[in-house]
Amino acid sequence: MNPEQQLKKIGEKLQLLLKRFESLRQENEKLRAALEPAKQREIALQTKIADLEQQVIVLKMAAAPMDEAEKKELDKKLNTYLKEIDRCIGMLSS
Repeated sequence: MNPEQQLKKIGEKLQLLLKRFESLRQENEKLRAALEPAKQREIALQTKIADLEQQVIVLKMAAAPMDEAEKKELDKKLNTYLKEIDRCIGMLSS
């Protein structure tokens, strides 16, 4: 094979690679665009779950008297929420 043929073959392979690269780049962009709404839905659902969990706690407190184990569980959850609130306030202060 002479050098001209080798260069031509390399050029053809390069063109093929460039086409494949462009195709993959476009597919990547489409996938990223499709992923963003899914991320937003996930965040919204996580927020809704947290809200519902808080409502369950409130309803449990209002519905029946609590025994010691339930009080400890409630204290634990409240402390967790307070730590999370403090962490958020700290992040906002920074």
